Amino acid sequence: TLQEIDIGYALVLALRVSYVGELGWEHVFDTLVEAGQDVGLKFAGLQALETLRLEKAYRDYGNDVDNLDTPLEVGLSRFVDFDKPGGFIGKEALLRHKEAGVKHRLVQFLLEDPEPLLYYNEIIYRDGEPVGRILAGGYGHTLGASVGLGYVDQCMTPSSKEYVPKTTRGTGTR
Repeated sequence: TLQEIDIGYALVLALRVSYVGELGWEHVFDTLVEAGQDVGLKFAGLQALETLRLEKAYRDYGNDVDNLDTPLEVGLSRFVDFDKPGGFIGKEALLRHKEAGVKHRLVQFLLEDPEPLLYYNEIIYRDGEPVGRILAGGYGHTLGASVGLGYVDQCMTPSSKEYVPKTTRGTGTR
């Protein structure tokens, strides 16, 4: 959404953009800082946006997913309409992949222990065996613990508290 609005002494074009799953507006910086003083406005940078997207499990193309991944592997199969009239490019290949079974899948991790951090490319273990790796991670301020996205082998039985990144103390949940 693009809209012309008056902020303080400035008439601006406001563009509604979001990378964190919430609707928002980018405004004139100084006016926002001044208006936010009474309500405890805090500065947040790109890393805050990164962890907010991880909290929402938003995938980042080029980092978490790319053109070699399928919607079946990255948790986006709900957006695939196999019954779409006229079909779609890649439907047959995706159906073959579905029939053969997904070998790995992208899952979200939230650590129970608030101390350790998830970063990048850490090995994920289950029962002492490597089953995947963390693609992106950081401290989720909204959730109060480290959060991340990572691929795990699909052959593993789904569970909620049995995956542990090697560099952490405590268990990861998905």
